[in-house]
Amino acid sequence: MCHVYILCCVDGSYYVGWTQNLRDRVRTHNEGRGSTYTLKRRPVRLVYSETVRSEAEAIRRESQLKRWSAAKKESLIMGDIQKLKRLSKPRS
Repeated sequence: MCHVYILCCVDGSYYVGWTQNLRDRVRTHNEGRGSTYTLKRRPVRLVYSETVRSEAEAIRRESQLKRWSAAKKESLIMGDIQKLKRLSKPRS
């Protein structure tokens, strides 16, 4: 099993990643060894995670979430599916 996760950084930005061990990965980010992005934006807080069956699925989902706007990520984090659907509709 793998986990796709979203961290909220101290500056209010979001970081999306995946891991096989969620607790250790969050700790690694907060120790400054997780990524260059989070290194300068510590401390980070885990605000969302989902479990997927495979590494390939985790990589696909991570890639999808990274393309989302901050508003869409916030809707996912808050569990506001209606807002997420509105934000996902193409603009005409």
